[in-house]
Amino acid sequence: MLRVIGAGYPRTGTLSMKAALEQLGFGPCHHMFEVMSSPEQSALWSLTPGEGEASWDRLYEGYESAVDWPTGYFWEEVSQAYPDAKILLTVRDARRWYKSASETIFQSPRMLDAVDGEEHGGAGQEDAAGATTTAHLRRLHETLLSTMWRGAFGVGADEVPDEATAVAAFERHIEYVRSRVSEDRLLVFEAAQGWEPLCDFLGVPVPEDEPFPHLNESEDLKERLGNVMRGGRPY
Repeated sequence: MLRVIGAGYPRTGTLSMKAALEQLGFGPCHHMFEVMSSPEQSALWSLTPGEGEASWDRLYEGYESAVDWPTGYFWEEVSQAYPDAKILLTVRDARRWYKSASETIFQSPRMLDAVDGEEHGGAGQEDAAGATTTAHLRRLHETLLSTMWRGAFGVGADEVPDEATAVAAFERHIEYVRSRVSEDRLLVFEAAQGWEPLCDFLGVPVPEDEPFPHLNESEDLKERLGNVMRGGRPY
């Protein structure tokens, strides 16, 4: 059962937050990489999230926390399913967020096309793991990702939203979460704040002599995405 629900957009320090939550005892922590690298998760999230076979309990089975999309997109429905869970809203400067997203997650459809080309070109032999991975990622792209991109930015999952549109959506999302969650249940958090506000919010001690995790620089994320698309693991 989820104890912490991340309501923040991708590229707001969510992979660092995943590592931090797991270090604090709130793991395993669900992240978009879990969906992308697991055919079972991908198949479930390609259905209608929260309903039928893809009930929230099934989607988050075995997890104690969740950050990044798809959780951050469906955060309100998920928070209603787990009313005792804390809500964690990761944020950053909106224009820096857009630059980062434009270089990484907004490029994922083109990265997937490139991997497809690698698998079907040259020697003409497909790598079994990679082919299976790209097939389930294609399905995920056509279902879940298209729903989220259209709902958040008003564009298809193959399109990169312009800066004004994306920044407005990002800022609107932050204000909406703030307006919908009581102060005692919500933490608005930037990674630069470090352990103290997070640990105080969760009621756990600050780790001694342990720096707050800082993962997911743009080049690192692109490498992780490439690994996943080729059938590997992101971490």
